Amino acid sequence: MLSRTLRKSLLDTRLPQQTLPPTFLLPIRARYFQTTPQHVEAPPVAAITPQLTPQDTSNTRAKKSKSKVIVSPVAVESPPPALPKISPSVTELLPLLQAQPHHYISAHIHGRPYLVTVGDTVRLPFRMPGVLPGDVLRLNRASSLGSRDYTLKGAPYLDEKLFECRARVMGVEAEPLRIKEKKKRRNRRLRTVQSKHKFTVLTIAEVSSINSLYV
Repeated sequence: MLSRTLRKSLLDTRLPQQTLPPTFLLPIRARYFQTTPQHVEAPPVAAITPQLTPQDTSNTRAKKSKSKVIVSPVAVESPPPALPKISPSVTELLPLLQAQPHHYISAHIHGRPYLVTVGDTVRLPFRMPGVLPGDVLRLNRASSLGSRDYTLKGAPYLDEKLFECRARVMGVEAEPLRIKEKKKRRNRRLRTVQSKHKFTVLTIAEVSSINSLYV
């Protein structure tokens, strides 16, 4: 009980700060509580903001002016389509070719030539994608165009502005189902292959030479 009372009396007694020893003689924990914190004032905002020189202000104005510039679209007239170059000899004979009836043409469809005239039926050895019965196709690649007495040849193809060739899609045909057996020598395995090829049927509806505009 005596020790408790002595400890309580020692804690209750508060000595003034002047009677305490200097801070460098106190332990580290006591030195921390005795020292007063130092407050560092932040520099004013005006000192941090940079000052703009006349050159800098001109640059900022130029950037603002550039950002506000709106370029209006300018209507550019497209040049007229160039006429095909025709030699004088061909120009003289073209009216004679155009005057004769029953023109024929050597049209190329997917790289294969077909010599046709109006009313012919072409059975393509493949199924043309993206077409339906009744569609009209313009064949714009041909190597020759002629009549009974005159022939116009291209090198290797004619200009598509010199002729008109149109074909109508009649439909799609299919051959009968074929079954073929395939077997290798010294092998007991027998493989059966089925095939049913499809064709696209076209009818030539129009074949004509160039218009009088190009003569």
